[in-house]
Amino acid sequence: MELRGVGVGRGVAAGPVLRMPEPLAEPADARHDGDAAGEIAEVDDALAAVAADLNTRAQAAGGDAQAVLEAAAMMAQDPMLVDDVRARIEAGSTGERAVFDAFRSFQEQLTAMGGYMAERATDLADVAQRIIARLRGVPAPGVPQSDTPFILVARDLAPADTALLDLEKVLGLVTSDGGPTSHTAILARQKSIVALVGVQGALDIADGTTVVADAANSTVIVDPDAAQLEDVQRRIAERASAAAAPVQDGALADGTPVPLLANLGSPDEAAGAVELGAEGVGLFRTEFLFLDATSAPTVESQQASYTALLEAFPGRKVVVRALDAGADKPLSFLNDAHEENPALGLRGLRALRASEQILRDQLTALKNAQDATEADLWVMAPMVSDAEETRYFVELGRELGLKTVGVMAEVPSLAVLADQVLAIADFVSIGTNDLTQYTLAADRMLGSVASYQDPWHPAVLRLVKSLGDAGAAAGKPVGICGEAAADPDLAVVLVGLGATTLSMSPAALADVRQALAEVTIEQARAKATAALGAMTAAEARAAATAA
Repeated sequence: MELRGVGVGRGVAAGPVLRMPEPLAEPADARHDGDAAGEIAEVDDALAAVAADLNTRAQAAGGDAQAVLEAAAMMAQDPMLVDDVRARIEAGSTGERAVFDAFRSFQEQLTAMGGYMAERATDLADVAQRIIARLRGVPAPGVPQSDTPFILVARDLAPADTALLDLEKVLGLVTSDGGPTSHTAILARQKSIVALVGVQGALDIADGTTVVADAANSTVIVDPDAAQLEDVQRRIAERASAAAAPVQDGALADGTPVPLLANLGSPDEAAGAVELGAEGVGLFRTEFLFLDATSAPTVESQQASYTALLEAFPGRKVVVRALDAGADKPLSFLNDAHEENPALGLRGLRALRASEQILRDQLTALKNAQDATEADLWVMAPMVSDAEETRYFVELGRELGLKTVGVMAEVPSLAVLADQVLAIADFVSIGTNDLTQYTLAADRMLGSVASYQDPWHPAVLRLVKSLGDAGAAAGKPVGICGEAAADPDLAVVLVGLGATTLSMSPAALADVRQALAEVTIEQARAKATAALGAMTAAEARAAATAA
């Protein structure tokens, strides 16, 4: 039997299934004995202990996982949640029940908001489970222990568990929920864990059943035969050999250069990216400076962070994205007004134009960092819709002294107007995650529509080709910085469509480098042409493979 999902990375693993235990039972809807102060004191202790544990795990995990876990720790001590819990206890609820009800209420609010906020409801549920377990004096539900390696199957995995998986024992990860940009997927990719998310039917696999978790082909094979297991071992050996080979710059078999860049979210990640062969940075997300702040950071504090990043890449290209706030990342000092559909609201460049001083300060800090280092700084605006917005950002960037100014292509309208945009911008970088979401009207954080969130879809590929053709006509670069670039087969097709650089999670660089080295530019174009003629994402992938 074969189940399908969304593969994370290109790995493959085989082994017996071990399932995550079910969550703790819902607390009884009971009332305390009248000692509200005592109940509140116990809950306060549990909240503090859980927050401390999550922060300890964060320090141990580092990278993207650290930020995720620190955010979870903040949930455990969120003032609004704490006040809600205390009010429920004072009204008579036991501590356990008050925690359960308060957190569930907040989860429902997040779920109703959709998108990124709905994904965070999963994180909140895990925090609540940990607090209730502490109050009961029992271990929090987590990854099962085993003396032998296994494939972990779960409905979803909390960040606290994903970040600290024992890679000696967990051969692979299969979840029934989540999409390609859920925290589970992001952390699995960072740790190079073989993972598939959104696998329908995964929870029906019995413990002990042998499966093949094939992220490269987005399939889970239940009860594989001897030949399939032998193929898994061969592929694992080939990947290990490729990973051990000397790192070289990205290029096709005919010598056509395709620089391979890294997507980074903090200057601390730069050294690891360089070690894995990143030739520069294709997307540096600046949100880490803003998200936990109650006011916009100063020019000086931003400049220090940007300088630290640029110093790690002397003589190399570093593409920095201006603050991408709004929708799933509202900021109190920028755009926290309620919107019925925030994904289509005041976000990205739209929000920055409405608070131009914040944008001017950020670009000034980037200009100062540019002058203080030897890196080749490129700066781009997020969520740009047309040529008018492009002109606004490019002119402002030039006014403030930036050398190379471009825009991101995440909205379909930008691809439709690609010739106008590339007559103005120095470059375009395609964010395939949002471009796919908006093209196919499928929330990229929602597991129920994960099958639509596929950048192999011909509609998405045709938009990429429009941008690639416009870039070639204007003599300007068009890069890819979405997760599509981390798929080696799709990376080849993207180059065939006109992409001049590819940027991805550093862990994906080796697989993509190897895939590019196996084809010429003409072969890449042939694969792209075949994919463009398909009717579905699956047909496009198959057509490209056959070509």
